[in-house]
Amino acid sequence: MPSDVALSRENLGFQITIFENGGVVIKLFQLSENTLEALTLRIETGVSVSASKNMYSLMSSSPSISSSSSSFLGQTHFDSRNPNARLPTKDSWICKCVATPPTETTAHTTKVSRNANMAKLQAGYLFPEIARRRSAHMLKYPDGQVISLGIGDTTEPIPEVITFGMAKKAHALSTLEGYSGYGAEQGEKQLRAAIASTYYGDLSLEESDIFVSDGAKSDISRLQVMFGSNVTMAVQDPSYPAYVDSSVILGQTGQFQKDVEKYRKIEYMKCNPENGFFPDLSTVSRTDIIFFCSPNNPTGNAATREQLTRLVQFAKDNGSILVYDSAYAMYISDDSPRSIFEIPGAKEVAIEVSSFSKYAGFTGVRLGWTVVPKELLYSDGFPVAKDFNRIVCTTFNGASNISQAGGLACLSPEGLEAMHKVVSFYKENTNIIMETFISLGFSVYGGKNSPYVWVHFPGQSSWDVFSEILEKTHVVTTPGSGFGPAGDGFIRVCAFGHRGNVLEACKRFKQLYK
Repeated sequence: MPSDVALSRENLGFQITIFENGGVVIKLFQLSENTLEALTLRIETGVSVSASKNMYSLMSSSPSISSSSSSFLGQTHFDSRNPNARLPTKDSWICKCVATPPTETTAHTTKVSRNANMAKLQAGYLFPEIARRRSAHMLKYPDGQVISLGIGDTTEPIPEVITFGMAKKAHALSTLEGYSGYGAEQGEKQLRAAIASTYYGDLSLEESDIFVSDGAKSDISRLQVMFGSNVTMAVQDPSYPAYVDSSVILGQTGQFQKDVEKYRKIEYMKCNPENGFFPDLSTVSRTDIIFFCSPNNPTGNAATREQLTRLVQFAKDNGSILVYDSAYAMYISDDSPRSIFEIPGAKEVAIEVSSFSKYAGFTGVRLGWTVVPKELLYSDGFPVAKDFNRIVCTTFNGASNISQAGGLACLSPEGLEAMHKVVSFYKENTNIIMETFISLGFSVYGGKNSPYVWVHFPGQSSWDVFSEILEKTHVVTTPGSGFGPAGDGFIRVCAFGHRGNVLEACKRFKQLYK
């Protein structure tokens, strides 16, 4: 008769059966439905066994037991198909089974302190947080047919005349005659000249004032590095989050004030329907740097010539530098200025950043530019452009030569025509979205000069509205409070989407709010 020894540890049971002929059978069985810890089963025996001649099998009825975390006589093969482990032995032997939990290890830490400015940042950056919530929603509703009108990412194909220019450049790189390595950090001379002539031809700006980059967002951070941590800054409220977050990272701000949802030492210039989405400059304190976007992201409002004239004069009177974001200028359909340099005196106080992202669908290709006029000087008379050139040369090796070939194709007559068609398509989407919310009785702003529709939900939290729309319609929008405290009570709906998706989303909005 065999003799049995039963062992158990928490919800895992062991049974060892010892046969008279010297054989050993080890069985493992599950005592509950709880997830099991990884265990190490160690058998110590006085018998010398060669692993090359004997194969042993160990199996758990719980899939949570991992054979890779177990050890059976040193080198052992575990076959999950065999529930028994048999050990032939001599007459004289000792067998002992010990179940031990995995060893707990403490993570190694360095002696480097975390950047205290990073710790000031609140939660995650807005758009990755939206993407996270979208992913969670899709897991919850795998058949929900989610439509994204939230993150401002273009959806329509890049015009072929533009991709052909990039493909031609890419092919040339495979030839001795067409290969090129590092280029000028400031951008290829031909592209800089084309940007200057196309967008600033009547404004006395030269190719040497243009710095080609991998996008406006990157240049915003490069400008912040150039300005340093000892400057003060002002932003529109609401505004593109990169202005505030880069300021926090550089150490320009104080701590975040949860009661007012603002950082100390940042001047928030409130822009709402009551003031026509242009700040009351008489109430704005003096700062070194002023970030201003027109057409504005997220409100979609484009500042008038008269408003920008006042802004330039405000910067001049205060000795400030104005960083003007014109990434949506091609969407302007009225006589609002497309560049800050259309305003007299702006070259003495302003920098302009822009991008091909929303014109040509270059959100993934990455290509933009920044204009730093020679006339813009620091308080000691040193040219700002020289410092920016040093920053660019130190932190950047220049935009991709393939992307720059695409930029040249964009600025050809055929490329410009193609970009206008792309912009017109998105503006048609904008009109569909605006008409939908207006028909439902909402107060709607923006849209006319931008791809963004700014919808008011008075008395409601932006994140609550975002969550309700996502839960009940499977449509992703953007909560206005993510752009600043003045954005609470609004959502941003973007026009970047396939026409069928935009029409379907608007159908769902009507079903929700009819």
